[in-house]
Amino acid sequence: MTSKISPSLMCIDFTNIEEDIKLLKASNVDYLHFDIMDGNFVPNYTFGPDFMNSIRKITDLPFDIHLMVENPERKLDFFNIREGDIVSIHYESTTHVQRVLEKIKDLGVTPSIALNPSTPICCIEDILDDIGVVLIMTVNPGFAGQKMIPAMLNKIGRLRHYLDIKGYKSIEIEVDGNVSFENSRRMKKAGANIFVAGTSSIFSNRKNIRNGVYRLKAQIMD
Repeated sequence: MTSKISPSLMCIDFTNIEEDIKLLKASNVDYLHFDIMDGNFVPNYTFGPDFMNSIRKITDLPFDIHLMVENPERKLDFFNIREGDIVSIHYESTTHVQRVLEKIKDLGVTPSIALNPSTPICCIEDILDDIGVVLIMTVNPGFAGQKMIPAMLNKIGRLRHYLDIKGYKSIEIEVDGNVSFENSRRMKKAGANIFVAGTSSIFSNRKNIRNGVYRLKAQIMD
């Protein structure tokens, strides 16, 4: 499965954001990752619709929208979601998970279910037909700069095996949290193919983002 890079805009230099996004585009990244936090589902606040709309004006890269919010079904219409985007919701964020995933699919984008480190894989058994991506959180969500929970490498491998034996080989596995150059290689070997990259890799040297992207690609590309 093709490896893809989704730079986390939570880690970008906001004083130089337009130039940095152009650098990311020139480096052939696949998505731009937006962490949407409401201060309830996770104890932090980040981007809102106006920020995302402003980024739409300066790039045609698809968005990887990670909704860390309670009751995401009430907020989907806030965002200018477009064809080619990925939209992730957390399993615990809503009572009617399948209904929200169906609504996302009806928008013409890829629905994704996000699993926290302690959320078991078995939770997705009855929604496999409703998703195109599973987002494995390799840290507890809410803050950048955390260390990967080691057990998550095993979880990635178990998830890939589970999807394959169930006949869902086309479902992609995204990883988010401490996706360093070293960890990304291990995550790739375990079965991940979409990598949310932040301060552990492509933004570790803000003066040379392009080199960071190339270094990450060297770890994850077949």
